[in-house]
Amino acid sequence: MEQEKNDGINNNTNLLRQHNKPALSWELKVKNKVRPIPSFLGNFRPVVGQCCHQCTPDSLSKNLGQKTYLGFDNLLDVSEKKTRYRGWLVRRLCCTLYVSGLKVFGSPAGDRLQRICQSNRVKVAVKAEAPEGEICQERPGCLSPFLPLVNTCISSALLRFTGWAMLKMFASVFGSIQVNLNHLPALHRASQEGSPLVYVYLRQSMVDCALIPLVLFCHNLRVPYTICPLHVNSPFLRSVLNKLGVVLLPSSVSTEMETLYSPVMTSLIGELLHEGQALSVGVSAVSGQGGQWLVRIRELIKEGSVPDVSLVPVGISYDSVTKTNMQGSTQVSLRSVLQWLWDLLWKIPEGSVMVHLGQPFSLKEMCEPGRCRVDKWLPLQNLLLPLILNSRVDDVYGTRQMPWLLSSFERTSEISPSEKDLCVALILHLMFSAACCKAVMSTSIVATLLLYRYRKGVSASALCRDVAWLTEELLFRNRDVGYGGTVAEVVHCSLSLLSPHIVIAAVPSREDPLIMSHPSAASALHLSFLAQTVTHAFTLECVGACAVSAMLREVVFSGVSSRVRTDGVEGEEVKDDMEFDVVLCQTELTERALQLCHLLPPGSMPPCQSSQSFALDAIDSLVRCGVLITEENPEAALVCDFWKKKDSLKWTTTDDPYHSDSDCEEQDLCSYKISQPSRCPDMLFFLCSMLAGHLRTLCWATMALDLLNTPLAEAEFVRQIHSHLWNTANQEKQYYESCSEEAAHTAVRTLIDLGGTNVRTKNLQLFLEYILEPHFSTDRNLG
Repeated sequence: MEQEKNDGINNNTNLLRQHNKPALSWELKVKNKVRPIPSFLGNFRPVVGQCCHQCTPDSLSKNLGQKTYLGFDNLLDVSEKKTRYRGWLVRRLCCTLYVSGLKVFGSPAGDRLQRICQSNRVKVAVKAEAPEGEICQERPGCLSPFLPLVNTCISSALLRFTGWAMLKMFASVFGSIQVNLNHLPALHRASQEGSPLVYVYLRQSMVDCALIPLVLFCHNLRVPYTICPLHVNSPFLRSVLNKLGVVLLPSSVSTEMETLYSPVMTSLIGELLHEGQALSVGVSAVSGQGGQWLVRIRELIKEGSVPDVSLVPVGISYDSVTKTNMQGSTQVSLRSVLQWLWDLLWKIPEGSVMVHLGQPFSLKEMCEPGRCRVDKWLPLQNLLLPLILNSRVDDVYGTRQMPWLLSSFERTSEISPSEKDLCVALILHLMFSAACCKAVMSTSIVATLLLYRYRKGVSASALCRDVAWLTEELLFRNRDVGYGGTVAEVVHCSLSLLSPHIVIAAVPSREDPLIMSHPSAASALHLSFLAQTVTHAFTLECVGACAVSAMLREVVFSGVSSRVRTDGVEGEEVKDDMEFDVVLCQTELTERALQLCHLLPPGSMPPCQSSQSFALDAIDSLVRCGVLITEENPEAALVCDFWKKKDSLKWTTTDDPYHSDSDCEEQDLCSYKISQPSRCPDMLFFLCSMLAGHLRTLCWATMALDLLNTPLAEAEFVRQIHSHLWNTANQEKQYYESCSEEAAHTAVRTLIDLGGTNVRTKNLQLFLEYILEPHFSTDRNLG
């Protein structure tokens, strides 16, 4: 009852017909300013951003004392209550008074250049460039190209003015910027203990670089030095940003600078951490850009130059994707900035932003032996090539290597293999943690339902019912949400924000309007971008569902479909109203899930969890959500037991690496039947559709291998694959979410790791179709 009183999000009645109002009437005015809601079942919100219990148990136990729910703070809601003064004049100058009362940590450059010149790594690099043995102090001109980087500082006065201007500017862009306050006391404690803080976030937009410093500035924390990937052409803008702690990297490194670039940047990071400064680093899950800074920090800690740092994953969620926060060109000019500011004067604020700061954890603790361990890093070829080439011998278990995450680090060849594995695990862990910190916005839920469950449209009342159901499922999975209010308000607000990308048809004969996604490519890409947070939350279930779907297709076309009761099967299409009466073997399901998890994009699973354990959890998750039911008669013969024991997985459900033949026998007895959850009867197909976009991209990219003249440079490879994806989607007139530039990058990287240009293309294509094709037929049935 308490929860219904607070937010009404779980009210099972038809909220669209309250007070005899028409369903989702567009005359109904709902505020775009979305407020946070209490958590599921009424008492607590989900606790997000906690440290990993396996990799950093000491950091986790240190921060377990904070039990109080501190709520959220809207940065844009600046009133006289946030100042020490009251009165009529204060209400008109409250923003200025608020900013002037905040604590500012100035950071002049001082003699930083001399300290960098005296560092051993810079001396060695200069000596290698100057055979006569001159040291850097005698040749200060050798660092002149890096002077803007080295002299980056934080001016207190300019920071206050910029903070005031950003609060005014963002008030014209967003309806609210909500900040989770739960982990702020831990951040204050960590900063007082003297350990520098390093904030790590997933790169989504240009706004990310500005949001994190603004959040920290407004909560009296040290504003970090922000490593910005943008290329600013204007000297005036570069000068201003350099005085705000923005480290602007050179657009290109000349041949003369190559030997000095890496030592200077590593020394600069070391000096900033010695000064006690905080850092803000963005990491790209597609290209791995940004991970080189984490490698440099790890290198400094390993050699003892820096005692330790506290890593803080940051999750930033947007209600809508606008021109201000879409990924776009990295080139920024003064004219483009002025044009953007001018457009803000005529813009109506829309959407909200939710920022979650995770718990700080020790990097030194995480890198201790036995903590963040990943067993058996293997190339993707070794994991999947035996299956692709039909030359399967012994079972190969391990975790996929992703060495390309270190491609942006200039001295990769100097790192030992074990250190490379640790650095890659660190990058993947922070990607996963930052993604888990992100709140799921209401537009993300609506976009997921319209794109993956109701492609042909859905009534407003059914959409409201599913929004409430999906919210409960997300909260059960410990994911926070960034919206509140009644279901009708949440859905109406989401549809208002998504209005350019959806179609609403009101028919007089229908009480509820019909809502569907717009068939254009831009709309599909927009909705797919918003749905990524929901897909990440259901990764386990999606992998398990795709494994079940592949097994069902194999059963239907294996000649033993007498155990499958259907109303009819037309060609290769499996009907939605299919009644499944088939027993699935756990070992085969887990093996298929294991194959799929090797093809997931980086950051989808924590590296400290083995692939075998992830595959087992994927099957168990389907049991928890009601898609699979454990078979009560284990003595019955398994219909799907096509592969015998010699070819099936031979691990037990425990983490014990030592197993016997009796364990394997016991494992084979476990089997499942398919069920239909009452809240979502077609949940199996819904989960398959969420992952099918990524898998379809891989299949389409594989088909393009025969059309390419190899060898090609990676950039050209990506360009031609991207073009092929667009052409294929245009021929299909649908599935445009599978042809984004990000999807092309991920597919190309997977093909390179598979050795797609070196193996038989037909075998690779057949293998991918073997594990991917079932999901395409289910997509067509879901509309």
